[in-house]
Amino acid sequence: MSTTDRYSKPQIVLHWLIALIIIFEWVSGDGMGRVFRARMDSGTIGLEGGTPHVWLGSIVFVLILIRIVLRWVQGAPGALPGSSALMTKAAEWGHRVLYALMIAAPALGALAWYGGVNAASELRETVANALMIVALGHAVIAIWHQFIKRDGALNRMRLSAGR
Repeated sequence: MSTTDRYSKPQIVLHWLIALIIIFEWVSGDGMGRVFRARMDSGTIGLEGGTPHVWLGSIVFVLILIRIVLRWVQGAPGALPGSSALMTKAAEWGHRVLYALMIAAPALGALAWYGGVNAASELRETVANALMIVALGHAVIAIWHQFIKRDGALNRMRLSAGR
């Protein structure tokens, strides 16, 4: 994987699109437990009977996989100027945790919805909440970098800057 000074346009578009969908999914997910239980009680398992939440979850899963491939092929920006080794390692692991949660939440949702696995449904809710907490931390740290440290961190993820 190569390193660049900023993310590519496709990476930036995917970042913000996935972020918006995940926020929408988290907000719209309230009540999906009741919908899932009704689906299980009716004995419906398989591809039929999707909801917007289910379909968007499937779409975001595919978009995340594309984003991972793009990151592997196109690389990611290196450490920010003035970052300590600890900050660099924290950023690396923070991104790994984000990606793991972004994969796990829709994968567990699909296992529950399409496979009828109740335990996956319960775990997915916990993973989705953890994803939102980590994503919120990610956003707060990015804002801190941009406005307190003033190191231009957010410029690496803006379409209007550079490329």
